[in-house]
Amino acid sequence: MMMERSEAISWRVVAAGLALFLFTGMQAQDAPKYSNEFLSIGVGARSLGMGYSHVAATNDVTAGYWNPAGLLGVRGDLQVGAMHSEYFAGIAKYDYLAVAKPIDSVSTIGVSYLRFGVDNIPNTTELIDNNGNLDYDRITSFSATDNAFLVSYARKLKVPGLRLGANAKVVYRNVGPFAKAWGFGLDAGLQYDRGAWHLAAMGRDITGTFNAWTYSLDERTKDVFVRTGNELPVNGVEVTLPRLVLGVARGFKLGGKVDLLAELDLENTFDGQRNTLVATSAWSGDPRLGIEVGYAQVVFLRAGVNNMQYITDINDKRTLNVQPNIGLGLKIKSVALDYALTNIGEGNGALISNVFSLRFDLFKHSSDS
Repeated sequence: MMMERSEAISWRVVAAGLALFLFTGMQAQDAPKYSNEFLSIGVGARSLGMGYSHVAATNDVTAGYWNPAGLLGVRGDLQVGAMHSEYFAGIAKYDYLAVAKPIDSVSTIGVSYLRFGVDNIPNTTELIDNNGNLDYDRITSFSATDNAFLVSYARKLKVPGLRLGANAKVVYRNVGPFAKAWGFGLDAGLQYDRGAWHLAAMGRDITGTFNAWTYSLDERTKDVFVRTGNELPVNGVEVTLPRLVLGVARGFKLGGKVDLLAELDLENTFDGQRNTLVATSAWSGDPRLGIEVGYAQVVFLRAGVNNMQYITDINDKRTLNVQPNIGLGLKIKSVALDYALTNIGEGNGALISNVFSLRFDLFKHSSDS
């Protein structure tokens, strides 16, 4: 009885989420296309090496980001994941830490933290003293950071192979002492297995994620803004609109020790035309493709493509540009170390990044040992 009641509540949450998803999507014309973009970078070198296509096959602690329904694949009493990467020649740093714990045979919880930041930014608003002299001792520094906390829950449903998951996320963004924002949003995901096939749907920001910005500028800083021709910022709310990611993956056995996993994802946005492979005036679709070849479940080789965009050169020649990614993985017992080289295509050299991530399982010692 308790199981049936819990599943009925789960389906009501899904229905309510879909209704909010559709309603918020209708407000697309009133919100910016790009908001909280640091949450689109991705986590886990395994996923990034596969071209960011991972909503269907994800089955470890990183599922808290990709699709919380996949947390039910976590093994051990506690699983921990961590990642570090750097962008723009090390100026920007991106870090991720997460834990996941099975509650029982049908449910799992997880907590994730993401930070994208630029530190030690010179603050020159006080460079000139009251007498009009340059005083370099007055230069200070500050950080501009984007932070997100995700609390995830996943549950198996009575339908064989069907799983449901959801995230509650809190966003905190700050620009030194000048500005900060707090935001809140929800994600919801489904996974369904049928034989070697894995199907998934992941709704990001299904309620819209609302960031409330507040600015704290003293009179001197305001004067600097005016003198340099910049508009004074005002307090306001920034909305991250819903998006829907659909995924399908399939596993293959190639002999006794070789496994192949392939996944195709399609990210759907509803805020007007974007520069994606498929786009209309109201909807845009961004496909991603990734593969993973594993030997003896120990060594893994990965590759993937994403970010397919049409680029127009100075001669008005329009060509399709894709972002290739490659990766390697090593898993020994309960420890997995993954590496990915992302964004290695032409024209995006500033974004090339070496990504390392670590994942390990913790097991309690039995009373018999």
